Amino acid sequence: MLHKQGYTTAGIGKWHLGWDWNNIEAGADSVDFSKPVANGPSTRGFDYYYGFCGSLDMSPYVYIENDMPTSLPDRETVNKGKYSWWRKGPTGADFVHEEVLPNLIDRACRYVKEKASSDQPYFLYLPLPAPHTPILPVKEFQGKSGLGDYGDFVLMVDAMVGRVLQAVKESGEDENTIVVFTTDNGCSPAAGIEELIAQGHYPNSIYRGHKADLFDGGHRVPCILRWPGGTKPHHVDQTVCLTDFYATFAALNGYTLMDSEGEDSYNLMPAIVSDSDVSPIREATIHHSIAGQFTIRRGDWKLLLSPSSGGWSAPKPNDSTALATLRQYSYII
Repeated sequence: MLHKQGYTTAGIGKWHLGWDWNNIEAGADSVDFSKPVANGPSTRGFDYYYGFCGSLDMSPYVYIENDMPTSLPDRETVNKGKYSWWRKGPTGADFVHEEVLPNLIDRACRYVKEKASSDQPYFLYLPLPAPHTPILPVKEFQGKSGLGDYGDFVLMVDAMVGRVLQAVKESGEDENTIVVFTTDNGCSPAAGIEELIAQGHYPNSIYRGHKADLFDGGHRVPCILRWPGGTKPHHVDQTVCLTDFYATFAALNGYTLMDSEGEDSYNLMPAIVSDSDVSPIREATIHHSIAGQFTIRRGDWKLLLSPSSGGWSAPKPNDSTALATLRQYSYII
């Protein structure tokens, strides 16, 4: 869509939407890393891509640049730490887990600087590998949060995002650049939620549950949009969904969506440009859990189509003892 509006596009970071390693069916050790990957970001509209597949705890650990591995694996690595763990797998000669986040940020900042000298607008998709597992704060941030490795890692993410914002400012296009900072789910128990709460920190705020659940702790996420030249800072007091950015950026560029595009996307521009309340933009919002169970949210109400969390917090979908204690209701449709 943005290509049609004259943008150049780049993805730098984790790509957890799948691509085709050759011969992956036989295992990561059987992949020929001298050959390109198929059906990756370059086939999804990106002019440039640099990053890796899945998360940093999923092998193989190899950087890909424009469909080609940047190096061949020269070793296998594994980490069995409580928070720093990653699965055993082949690792590229230029791939160091602890250096991945700073490396991606370096490349993102260079990309912003390079594109600042062009009249062509750009879109940069920067999916960070942090603060997902493995939790790997570098020495500069270790012990700084007072909340353990996860808190230190979050501080590191903040600092890395700050570097990108500084690059945008130095590009001279700060006023005319939209930056969206958000996440795809609530904090994971892999961060050590109980340990954090014991120290007085509630990573999912007041909300019940966490990543993978139907509960609000799984779906209420930080979402900040920054556009100095287009809107004043204000709070949008209504439910929005990450799918809405497609219709929003289409509207911003004067692109009319076809019926087959962005069916679950709503244009947020009225709420973004207005610093006063606007009527609810979304009719309703559908969430689902890792077990494939659903909720529907509308206004102040939320219907959970499951007696369980649908995920990893209590009551879990397979916890028949806990589910048997819930009050029973009958209904007629």
